[in-house]
Amino acid sequence: MLPHLFRTLLLPVLSIVPIAAWAASPAPEMPAAPPKADTTETMHGSSVRDPFRNLENLKDPQTQAWLKAQGAHAADVLSRIPGRDELQARIAELSAGTGDSVRSLVRMPGDRLFYLKRRATEPQFKLVMRQGLRGAERVLVDPQRQTRATGVPHAVNYFVPSWDGRTLAYGISAGGSENASLHLLDVRSGKAIGQPIPRVPDSLLHWLPDNRSLTYNQLRKLPSGADPAETFKDTTVFHLRVGDPQARAKPVFGPLVNPELALDRLDVAEVAFAPGSDFVLARTTDTTNPEGNLFVADLAAWKAGKPQWRRIAAAEDKITDAQLAGATLYLKTYAGAPRSRILALDLRRLDAARPALAQAAVAVPEPAQGVLLDFGIARDALYAEVREGFGVRIVRHPLDRLSEPTVVSPPGGGTSGLTADPAHAHNDALFSHTSWTAPTRILSGGAAGSAADSGLLRPSMPKNAPEVEVQEVMVKSHDGAEVPLAILHRKGLALDGRNPTLLVGYGAYGFSFESWFNPRALAWIEKGGVLAYANVRGSGAFGDPWYRAGFKATKPNTWKDGIACARYLIAKGYATPKTLGAWGTSAGGIFVGRAVTEAPDLFAAAIFDVGVLDAVRAEISANGATNVSEFGTAKKPEEFAALLEMSTYHHIREGTAYPGVLLVHGINDPRVDVWHSAKAAARLQEATSSGRPVLLRLDAQAGHGVGSTANQRYSQEADIYGFLLWQMGQTKAPPTKE
Repeated sequence: MLPHLFRTLLLPVLSIVPIAAWAASPAPEMPAAPPKADTTETMHGSSVRDPFRNLENLKDPQTQAWLKAQGAHAADVLSRIPGRDELQARIAELSAGTGDSVRSLVRMPGDRLFYLKRRATEPQFKLVMRQGLRGAERVLVDPQRQTRATGVPHAVNYFVPSWDGRTLAYGISAGGSENASLHLLDVRSGKAIGQPIPRVPDSLLHWLPDNRSLTYNQLRKLPSGADPAETFKDTTVFHLRVGDPQARAKPVFGPLVNPELALDRLDVAEVAFAPGSDFVLARTTDTTNPEGNLFVADLAAWKAGKPQWRRIAAAEDKITDAQLAGATLYLKTYAGAPRSRILALDLRRLDAARPALAQAAVAVPEPAQGVLLDFGIARDALYAEVREGFGVRIVRHPLDRLSEPTVVSPPGGGTSGLTADPAHAHNDALFSHTSWTAPTRILSGGAAGSAADSGLLRPSMPKNAPEVEVQEVMVKSHDGAEVPLAILHRKGLALDGRNPTLLVGYGAYGFSFESWFNPRALAWIEKGGVLAYANVRGSGAFGDPWYRAGFKATKPNTWKDGIACARYLIAKGYATPKTLGAWGTSAGGIFVGRAVTEAPDLFAAAIFDVGVLDAVRAEISANGATNVSEFGTAKKPEEFAALLEMSTYHHIREGTAYPGVLLVHGINDPRVDVWHSAKAAARLQEATSSGRPVLLRLDAQAGHGVGSTANQRYSQEADIYGFLLWQMGQTKAPPTKE
């Protein structure tokens, strides 16, 4: 599940080492059965059984004891899979072999660069800066200091430098919880400013043009025992001057501040500014889908405490991004453009008697081919990301000649992604570029139309890397729709059905897989493994219609597309049901869980990774409440029916020969509560007749995967891939404990 629009989406990082082939065997003896409080209720005329509802109460001593026993059992079994430790060492080796990692690059005026960096041998990303591409790198925030002091992993969740680069706002959280506190840092001295501000989990914060104060969105402090579904309701945007204590922060926007705007309780807001602009922008979403409310006001009036907010758009206007540059508001929308387009609205010339959007001009039309994903504004041009197939190109539109675009990303395909230039201060754009077979580089491109390596990253190919062959094909699904599938394997691989094959799917929020280089996956490929990514419906592969075709009532297309891809891989000789596995992460739990429950005979193994598995009850949780707009609510009959259909837990049937299943979850997961995996594990263990294992792997110092250290990831991946290889008959069963 993707709980917060501005957070990183967790996806599986694939890396498997197949070993010599052996027959799969059942797991060693399981711990005692879970406590059970079978519940049946009638919902909209349907009788809904929930045998393990008691496992939702994570504070119950019986539930805690069972989870602890399950986690210990899984850890014991996984640790004894032959070759598991060698697998983890190989994963680490391949990761280090590509070089350092850089992400979240922000380019500020004065050519100041801020970004997160993890050196090849380090466990966690540090927040660093440098003056210019050739400047010396300086570490500003090292979360490992807190990790060493507390024994609990810490991570930087977000950061926003002031426009002049002198003050840094950043969030840091512990144990994968993503429950970040906001910190301020004097960049020049490296000293903290004031005390951390709690309950600021997202980067919904913005500096005023004068660099002396900022706005941030803070969650309410809920009383003990409060309904978790209240967590993201009635949040408030505060305005704080640098150096003032939190107690002096002034509430300036939100459902409790602006009753005249009739905001919803789930309208989570941000108040944004831009250098050189006389306007202020307020935007709300439900934290899950980008559509929401959009308002503008005069900056001087806002500073005086008397803003007159003018509504620009509501959720039904289908605005998915808004960026302020001077007096122009640029808006990305899919209204009248299923693959999206960009509008420009001159705020100085708004006619109060006419709807604002009716006065907007088309800045960048809907692409003739591909889908417009994102955009950024530079000093003299608008840069757009356009996806076609599994690749993304960067297109430059000069601000004075928007109708004369040029492609600045390298020819030959691959995926390019813009980095941030929030002050619109530069004449070129920095962007990342990668492909299925080439590591990430940071390139620059501008009016010249060609990309040059910035030198910020110096990647390398791991030694003795295999030559990889890639096929991007279209697979006909159950109803004739054609589903994009990318298949990676070693060049010259024999398609004899014996290859360990892993099908990966997601299919929610309009997110699509794009070509990217994963060095760890080479361990799978060099041993004859096949890796397949499916852009099933619910993704945005072909724009909004493809997304809506795997949404709420149409959600079955998501897993039926996956089943079609599984059958394609078998029919083409990549795999057989004895060597085919499926993996879904987060909202991808619906993809993998329902594929396995609908067609268990197609798979040898499946990974349910922090998965949404009880869709009927999801909305009772903190983040589930924000995802009603994506999946639906059980309070409405038609949406309840869709939720019941997509709920893996409710489709597990007695006496069914299910494949081996490994459920992976972090105890501190704020996006998908761990009880999803607990309930599904208990139900599968009770129902399966195959004799194959159902293991529940738990990490007490992790959450949804965001913020996990490199070592945590390597360990988890080694467990996952070792399990898959065991179930695919590629290695011996774990020996019995002496």
